[in-house]
Formats: sequence, C-alpha cells, structure tokens
Amino acid sequence: MRRLLLALPFALLPLAIAHAADEHDHDHEHGSLGAHEHGVGRLNAALDGQTLELELESPAMNLVGFEHAAASDADKAKVVAARTKLENPLALFSLPAAAGCKVTSQELESPLFGDKPAADEHDDDDHDEDAKGGEAHHHDHSEIHAHYQFSCAAPGALKTLDLANVFNTFPATQKIQVQLIGPSGQQGTEVTAKAAALNF
Repeated sequence: MRRLLLALPFALLPLAIAHAADEHDHDHEHGSLGAHEHGVGRLNAALDGQTLELELESPAMNLVGFEHAAASDADKAKVVAARTKLENPLALFSLPAAAGCKVTSQELESPLFGDKPAADEHDDDDHDEDAKGGEAHHHDHSEIHAHYQFSCAAPGALKTLDLANVFNTFPATQKIQVQLIGPSGQQGTEVTAKAAALNF
C-alpha cells in the first residue's frame, strides 16, 4: 500500500492532523482507515516564485460515488465525467485570471482509471506482503490522486486559493485538509464548502 504522507515533498507535516488520525485509527479495527475517510480530501499547495504546485488526494467515493472498478456503463460514465472535471484545474481551483496561470503539467492516477499498468504489477507485490487481509483493504479503498503544476505570470495576484468549485463539483466532499506553502510560510488548515478560501 502506498504511504502517501511519506511521499509528500514537504518538510513539515500536519502533526496535529496526523495525531488526530492516529487517535481516529484506534477506534477502528483496521489501522489505515484514518488516512482514508469518506468525505475528506487532502490538498498540498506550494507557491515558489512563478511555480504553483497543487496535489489533490481524495477517496474515489468523494469524486465518483463508489470505489469499485467501474463495470457498468453508468459507472464508467461517472469515472469519465470526474476525470474530465479533474483535467480542467484552472476552473476547478478558481485561480484568479490576473495571476496568468497556465498548466505546465498534470497527472491523474487512480485504480479506477485503469491506465497505470505498472501500478497494477506493483499491486501484485503488495498482495504477497498483505496476504493477511490487506488485499481486501487495498481494493476497497480506491484513491484518486491529481497532481498539477502551473506557471503563473503574476504570482503576486495569487492572494487566495478558493476551493468552492471543488466542493460544488464533487458535493460528496465535505472537507479538505490543506497544507499550504507560500511567500508567508507554511500553514495547515481545514476548509469546508462554507469556508472554502485560503490566503497565501
């Protein structure tokens, strides 16, 4: 299983959130559930010079309404619709036009997209290691991971990051845990549909 927190390119992790997740874990039989909570997404945002990097991780349930492999036409259509929305990050993240941000790279990953054969091979290795029941967990909890990089001509205009469109587009998302690194330093916070804006 990928340990997402260990892969984050940030020096400081949200220790309070991690600690709360640890306590949350003890309430469940399976120790990994704290990091995969339906209705809760995670966003890492970093602004360095003219480069803005956004990394969104979410249980598939929040974005498509299910976590199993899409078999029916209706399920496949939901996956395609969610992917199409994720492929338009300028609209999704409401970046101010004055900042002049352009997408320089984007990468979408999920078992539901079925376009990462290398990951499938890696999954087989995981099954050997997790023979004691981890396999079921691995399949029950599909994540969608979106990574974007932007080049912004006027980064000074990026005073806020408004996630209202994320909540509007994916209404099953109730809150997003955010790690934000910008000119004024690093902050960890949690946003909801009613209070969806962050200040850089």
